[in-house]
Amino acid sequence: MLTSLTDLCFSPIQVAEIKSLPKSMNETNHSRVTEFVLLGLSSSRELQPFLFLTFSLLYLAILLGNFLIILTVTSDSRLHTPMYFLLANLSFIDVCVASFATPKMIADFLVERKTISFDACLAQMFFVHLFTGSEMVLLVSMAYDRYVAICKPLHYMTIMSRRVCVVLVLISWFVGFIHTTSQLAFTVNLPFCGPNKVDSFFCDLPLVTKLACIDTYVVSLLIVADSGFLSLSSFLLLVVSYTVILLTVRNRSSASMAKARSTLTAHITVVTLFFGPCIFIYVWPFSSYSVDKVLAVFYTIFTPILNPVIYTLRNKEVKAAMSKLKSRYLKPSQVSVVIRNVLFLETK
Repeated sequence: MLTSLTDLCFSPIQVAEIKSLPKSMNETNHSRVTEFVLLGLSSSRELQPFLFLTFSLLYLAILLGNFLIILTVTSDSRLHTPMYFLLANLSFIDVCVASFATPKMIADFLVERKTISFDACLAQMFFVHLFTGSEMVLLVSMAYDRYVAICKPLHYMTIMSRRVCVVLVLISWFVGFIHTTSQLAFTVNLPFCGPNKVDSFFCDLPLVTKLACIDTYVVSLLIVADSGFLSLSSFLLLVVSYTVILLTVRNRSSASMAKARSTLTAHITVVTLFFGPCIFIYVWPFSSYSVDKVLAVFYTIFTPILNPVIYTLRNKEVKAAMSKLKSRYLKPSQVSVVIRNVLFLETK
């Protein structure tokens, strides 16, 4: 009966369009993206082996450098101070920042089709904002530590007790968790039913949300507002803290203040290297994808490498502790014994 009424009221072409509409809508509702294609850093096949070798060495350097700082701080009792406790936690977060996507990127250099499952993509987005959000707050905690050490030196050990340091680290992880949860809340229920190519080497929210089947302008604004608020507020707190510290240091001229200047230079350098790319990507979201790729590589690869270099090259205490660690575990006699044992096993 319904079919005959439709045939009477509409032309044959309109009838065909009406009959085909529910079917297409049903297919759209049931079709769901199960994986994303990562376009990576470069589409050139000739560059893949070179990129594989380069980023493999960089990732190895990140692991060795940051774990060396953690081992040095934990093994030397002279470094059991609030500043080095926070530094060791920064090194751990740097390893996490480098590890959420870099191993996948390195493995993708060896395959032609770079795919990632939907769940793994969500996991990458979760971890990138967890680790970077935690690192932002931890850098603010390190600035507060320097502020107390320089501006209130007599009360330093009372204010920066072990309990306070642990609380500051826990707060950084808690803020990172809240930040990444709020970010994923905007995107986890978005419908993905068509395009699935992400123009990067990992899944990041601004790129993935653009692939949804609905208009994501409002969602993108909320994501940018969330990340921008955390980035800018942390950065402004750091600017205020280091401005007060620098003014205090400038008004004093002693050997301890010269040491403080050296430490501050390292801290400010790390803050600039970390926050620069983050603020550019999220607070200024209209940059080109090629620029975003370079900046993403910078804060996921180069910043975790530069942090150990910056803190060790300008810090005599850390360098002395590393030399002590080297003499303890890498004595020439021990190395020669290991080499002889290896050669003996090979000849045997």
